[in-house]
Amino acid sequence: MPRENRKRGKKHKKQAEIEKPDNVQRAESVPEDNPSWIKPAPVPNLNTFDPDAPFGYVDPDVKAYFRTVDTQLRTWQEIEENAPPKDEEGDPNEEKRIFFMAALKEMSGNEKKLSTDPDCSLILERMLYSMDDFVRRVFMDSLSGSFTALVKHRFASHVCQTLFTVASETISRETRGVFPSLSDEKAKGELRTLTLLVVDCCEELVESLPSLLMDSFASHVIRALLLLLSSRNPSIDQTTSNIRSKKSSTWKKRQGPMKSLFSSDKGKDTEQVRQVPPGLTSVARQFVETMKERLSPNEIRALAANQVASPALQMLLEIEAERKMGEEPGSLLDIVTDGLVTNCRNDPSTKLEPSDYLNTLLRDPTSSHLLESIVTCLPDHAFPALWSTYFEGKLGRLANHPLANFVVAKALERVDAAQLSVACTELENVAAKLIKTSRVGVFRSIVERSAKLGCHGDTVCKVILEGFNLRQPQERLLLVPCSLSLLVLEDYQDLNKQDDNRQRPKGDTALEPKIPGALLLQSLLQLPQPHCQLVIESINSLSIEERLKLAYNSISSRIYDALLESPTVPPKLKREFVITFMGHFHQLVDDRIGSRVGDRCWAFADTYLKEKIARSLFNHESILAGSFYGKFFARNLNLHLLQRRPDDWRNFQADRNRTPNNVASHTPPTAITAPSKRKRDVDEIDKLFETNLGRKTKKGALVEPTASPGTDETSAHRAPVEDKSLQDVFTAIRTAPKDARSSKKHKK
Repeated sequence: MPRENRKRGKKHKKQAEIEKPDNVQRAESVPEDNPSWIKPAPVPNLNTFDPDAPFGYVDPDVKAYFRTVDTQLRTWQEIEENAPPKDEEGDPNEEKRIFFMAALKEMSGNEKKLSTDPDCSLILERMLYSMDDFVRRVFMDSLSGSFTALVKHRFASHVCQTLFTVASETISRETRGVFPSLSDEKAKGELRTLTLLVVDCCEELVESLPSLLMDSFASHVIRALLLLLSSRNPSIDQTTSNIRSKKSSTWKKRQGPMKSLFSSDKGKDTEQVRQVPPGLTSVARQFVETMKERLSPNEIRALAANQVASPALQMLLEIEAERKMGEEPGSLLDIVTDGLVTNCRNDPSTKLEPSDYLNTLLRDPTSSHLLESIVTCLPDHAFPALWSTYFEGKLGRLANHPLANFVVAKALERVDAAQLSVACTELENVAAKLIKTSRVGVFRSIVERSAKLGCHGDTVCKVILEGFNLRQPQERLLLVPCSLSLLVLEDYQDLNKQDDNRQRPKGDTALEPKIPGALLLQSLLQLPQPHCQLVIESINSLSIEERLKLAYNSISSRIYDALLESPTVPPKLKREFVITFMGHFHQLVDDRIGSRVGDRCWAFADTYLKEKIARSLFNHESILAGSFYGKFFARNLNLHLLQRRPDDWRNFQADRNRTPNNVASHTPPTAITAPSKRKRDVDEIDKLFETNLGRKTKKGALVEPTASPGTDETSAHRAPVEDKSLQDVFTAIRTAPKDARSSKKHKK
């Protein structure tokens, strides 16, 4: 028999063996004479409790179905992220809604199992962003009573965290009285609002709050819940708050875009500060009171050094400051400051002894973050005592410390004019050392505080120039390159000489722009006149090649944005800055980052300056059309309209400057309408007389456009002087008999 036609034989097993599970058969198939170290695999007992699946395991078929749901949701979200769909007739999301409703129907009854599953928990997070208000209420109601176990679970805790994050949008709508309309089928029974469901969840978790704060899985859920109870917007403060660590944020970015499938920003609360319902306000006070009742002062202070509990303690201090509870004796803020608030409340002029606990917070990598929150939340009457006790006279040493400099920068944001002057005097002696160690956050804080107070601008600029060793007027022109590279003058000049001799290695990035230096220059541009001119004069001293190089960089180009947006920079200086690129705009916009700078320059320019820019690009029109980035800038120029009908172009740009938000009025009149067919009943002689022959203008007369936008060019000039003699001739021809005129025309 040929080999390819043979069939593999299969032995018939007994009926009893078929009914047994596979792992039991494998365990029974092991021979008894095997060595002692070979043991059969244990048979799982479905009746025993498994901490990894406290609510049971998800059926394999259900898990496979939700994998397909996740794949489809990822595909739709990536398409919407890269290329938003165009408007279509009817509902373009109908297919998505049908698919999503089928997934919700399959999820019903399995919410807890899916939340604790390692694969399906991430799928639930993705689906939570697309749920409407009613479905979110149903989902949270299904988890009620089990939040204590869920927030401690490795995978379910992230589902709860995402649920509390997206719940802020629904609660904001409920606060404004916006509720979803329910059909008769959904209206059966009573479903609480999401605000009441969150209150019920908080009452369930507050009993074990101290232990949850120190749990590695539950702590970040409590932070998300505290952010929901505060007035900040969780959807905006998600990246700036202490909810997620850097590792967690990086991991979530790899999961692709997570947002609603049906509405990108519709109904989304974009305000930084939102209104908190009264029910959540009372729950927030209950959280703070529970911490003070369940933990002793020493235990609360010990949380500062705990990497898991310290971020949650910071958020509790912020909630105390919002509710005006930090000024009370025995508050959390009073406990972590060793009674500083109480002592200052009784007698603000009392001189306090430095606390060893607070001095330790200054130099600890975890506790220093808590001290930053203390500096921010401290009442106004207590901050001078904290400044004079722990910062004044020690700024030179603290500003150079790798951890304490962040706390000093945060404290400088609250100093008054007298304290700012003393701080500048202390920092002037160590300014060069701070530049060499790249710790310029302190400089940025004193610049921003000086701009806010409107004083000591000379002193602040002197400190910064002293740090870069820019003492002479000619040396100050190098402020921008020295600040961007964070190098003092001598080091910058030495590296430039090496660069000219081509001795620098290719991987050396010493002269590349750095973010702290760019932020410092942006802060200097916020100073009033004439202090902001330090940066502008340095930019103007650069060659056009160097200015273009800065515009092409994603870090240094922000300086140009700050220059054009700063309210303290005079419009004259902004105009001179835009004019410096005249003749080189085709090079500026031929880059991914440079095109954004070109758009900002165009948005700032008035109609006259825009015309100068556009006319300078007549010879480079082909370059702009062939550039991948320049062609978008060329659309704003509309050079064809400027060449053919300059008056219409000016009127269009003037309207665009007056109504920047009216998108409909931005459509340029590029298409020249075709002339309509002549009517038979119009006399050609009259038409000729009205247009050319019957009118003439004085030679040398000034022509000024006086028409409103949208009028014809011919009507935009002054009324020309009529020639009466020529008018009489054509009047006689017009009044002649019709037969005589037709006969003459026939002879011709």
